[in-house]
Amino acid sequence: MDRDLLHHLDTHKSMGPDGIHPRVLRELAEVLTKPLSIIYQQSWLSREVPVDWRLANVMPIYRKGQKEDLGNYRPVSLTSVLGKAMEQIILSAITWHIQDNQVIRSIQHGFLKGRSCLTNLISFYDKVTCLVDEAKAVDVVYLDFRKAFDTVSHSILLEKLAAHGLDGRTLHWVHKKLGEYSQDS
Repeated sequence: MDRDLLHHLDTHKSMGPDGIHPRVLRELAEVLTKPLSIIYQQSWLSREVPVDWRLANVMPIYRKGQKEDLGNYRPVSLTSVLGKAMEQIILSAITWHIQDNQVIRSIQHGFLKGRSCLTNLISFYDKVTCLVDEAKAVDVVYLDFRKAFDTVSHSILLEKLAAHGLDGRTLHWVHKKLGEYSQDS
């Protein structure tokens, strides 16, 4: 486990249902790094996710509109900081795999480091400008996929990761985390 992961914990975030506050983990990073590395490696090797990491306190967070309308709230799950740290480690492994194997095409902008909606708009603007300069017709359709990411099928996502060669231990760990997590929340 990278010591930086604990050193960069946001101490203003809430603790999860396990009662461990991020400030405690951050202040004890030097002492906890080695034992947490062992716990994380054992979790990954055994393909088991500790029960405390699968629990969540679900809180409604107000978005916009009338506060009386329940549709104007979104659920936020407060989970174990230790479990979230392990998720970051797994996410890094998946990200490295995806980048090393060029799974994501260069036109993808979301969820990639150094890429954003802004870089996507710049790329789009550049492409449209070139086409217009060449006197070619340009049709544009705007779609809002904001809600689409709330409904991604975990099983399809895992199948796609497996098809791109992600190792079985990592896939199984993610499956356990997602499967249990989606049932609890």
